[in-house]
Amino acid sequence: MELLAPAGNSEALAAAIGEGADAVYLGLKDFNARLRSANFAYSQFEGALRTVHNLKRKVYVAVNTIFTERETDRVYQLLKYLAALRPDGIIVQDFGIVKMVKECFPSLKIHSSTQMNVASSRACNVLSKQNVSRVVLARELSLEEIKTIRSKTNVELEVFVHGALCISASGLCLFSSFLGGKSANRGMCTQACRRLYTVNDESGYYFSPFDLQLLEQAPQLCAAGINAIKIEGRMKSAEYVGAVVRAYRSVIDAIPSGQEAQAIHDAQQILRNDFAREKTMFHFIENNPSVYLNPEQDGGTGIKLGVIKKIKKVKKVNRPFQSEGKDESACGTACGGRPFQSEGENESALGTGGLCGLVECGGMVPAAGDSIRLHKADDSARKTHKLAVSACFEAGLERTGAVWLDIPDGFDVGDTVYLVQTKSFSHRYAPVVPKDLSPFKRQPGRDTAPGRMPQIAKKPSFPAGLYVSVGHIEDLYIAQAVKPVQIVLSINQKNIDALLNTKTPLPFKSTEMILNFDPFYNEALDSRTMEQIEKLIARGYKNYMVNNLAHISILAPLRKELNIIAGPYLYTFNKYAAEFINDMGIDSIVSPFENSRQNLEKTFSEKERASIFIIVFSYPALFRIQSNLGSMYQFKSFKDSKDAEFRLIGDGESTVALPKTPFAISDKIPFLQAARFNRFILDFSPERLQKKFYKEIMQCAKMAAPVPNAVRFNWKNGFFSNDGARAESGS
Repeated sequence: MELLAPAGNSEALAAAIGEGADAVYLGLKDFNARLRSANFAYSQFEGALRTVHNLKRKVYVAVNTIFTERETDRVYQLLKYLAALRPDGIIVQDFGIVKMVKECFPSLKIHSSTQMNVASSRACNVLSKQNVSRVVLARELSLEEIKTIRSKTNVELEVFVHGALCISASGLCLFSSFLGGKSANRGMCTQACRRLYTVNDESGYYFSPFDLQLLEQAPQLCAAGINAIKIEGRMKSAEYVGAVVRAYRSVIDAIPSGQEAQAIHDAQQILRNDFAREKTMFHFIENNPSVYLNPEQDGGTGIKLGVIKKIKKVKKVNRPFQSEGKDESACGTACGGRPFQSEGENESALGTGGLCGLVECGGMVPAAGDSIRLHKADDSARKTHKLAVSACFEAGLERTGAVWLDIPDGFDVGDTVYLVQTKSFSHRYAPVVPKDLSPFKRQPGRDTAPGRMPQIAKKPSFPAGLYVSVGHIEDLYIAQAVKPVQIVLSINQKNIDALLNTKTPLPFKSTEMILNFDPFYNEALDSRTMEQIEKLIARGYKNYMVNNLAHISILAPLRKELNIIAGPYLYTFNKYAAEFINDMGIDSIVSPFENSRQNLEKTFSEKERASIFIIVFSYPALFRIQSNLGSMYQFKSFKDSKDAEFRLIGDGESTVALPKTPFAISDKIPFLQAARFNRFILDFSPERLQKKFYKEIMQCAKMAAPVPNAVRFNWKNGFFSNDGARAESGS
């Protein structure tokens, strides 16, 4: 079983290799899901690749974000560069990259990212047929589900075992993107889930999960036949990476001799101070939110030192770091209430504010060069700061562990301080990236991706006009008040039972209905769902909207007699991704929620647009939690620090967060029609339909009027780009 470690920078790479990782994964400057990490320059990558291969280890390159149509050439150039250098695999999310690699660079091995939201053997087998050699499974799976998947697929399987978790189901989070275009699907997540939220005047970190730790389960994963276990952490320090790799390496190495129990005990001691959050096994043993959520913990990474008790301004320090061989702080052995003060100096040198704070650290005394992380009490700011001088005790309070720390400007009494890294790591491992990078000069070229022939759609299976999406069987009766061209009904157990068992005629015929699959599909759903879909098809329900690769597999045997639409969660932001979907026998596509008008028009020619659906009204699911939060939280709405309001909707098995403010572009319908787009969806599915509200929104759509107080999401400005400007523009 391969041990795969993160390498966010050259120091972390050295730590991972030095501690015995079989393989590392890293990102370059673009198209990876950790754009905020240091990542690797091309020369560094080339040099590191040679060294790692000489050591008989492996390197996987993360190219695991979606790309827009205008970025197609850059993606092609990057893949050509990688194909020439021959890493051991690339980790991808975008179907377009799968298509491009298969067509143009077949020598590259493809690993599907956890962002693809693969939680079933069906989805694994679909990808296997598309030349994907390894699947990184979604993290919302139990051990039994993983075992079942292993028994039903021959593709290599990789499982995350340690590190930060997303509260949302993998690949289905729109929260950060909705708040400002910084999409998790583009490597720019702002971790909105980890912020402080307010419910009935009480604040908490309601959606900030613990960190995953499956150290004790490594032997079971090995016995289950998992090919690789993976550590998350390309944003983490080299010290963190080294410690975690050392712990898991010791356990894996002990399995053949049956000594894993002692190895696990020893490894747990290694991980005691891994500068991370409280640990959880997430869904591995039980699906209970109380095992991975605690609203009183703020989700901060690091060892909590304490809360700032006092603040003082300080003067300039002549020697900001400790001298070699001396065990003294820069301010002397006793501060006497004047920490870090040097005689005759009036200028601050400890940050822009020249501040220090008194923190009761419980005996842990940070040294010069250590890094701390400060969190504002109201969660309005978080900042990492390297200590200019060693902490020193408050005179007379040594026994309490109260020490003075230099802190950056903007923090005050009541704010929390964490230790996130110690200087002691320095140069512990032999470097992997060569010092002399002059021999490594390759870079992506300026090639143009092969032109795409327009995929001329067959005769449209769905008429032009307004479509309405609802979530409950009862909503059908309200929707007939202003009848759409067709109705889209969510597939859930209650609705399936009603469709199969009702003896009362429904207001819509089976031919007027499109049954819409939920985007999360795990192994536990499989046998039940397959049987029920066969019965629905026999009853005449032959129109389906699919949102997961597994859904395509379910419908494959009867595909020729069905009309299938690729839903908004089968992301098609470029022509290659659209062709991947077309290759599956699907002609119609719903534009993703995050799409912009400019990118939509660049992706599809006028001849193709008759098969494209555009959502013009919705309360998009900002994140999807595969647990019943109602078992832990009683509230139905929450607010952020800017008083923006959000809602929680649960079905007893899962929970989604919705904005109070809808997304709407109903007033753009005439412009879209002029551009040959003619199929529009108004999505009311998350909640029960209200007749008055429904009529108002339908009137807006029919009259091409704006919906009051609605937002545009990314429709006009597109995704936020790395340089601080928007990547897209439109009208």
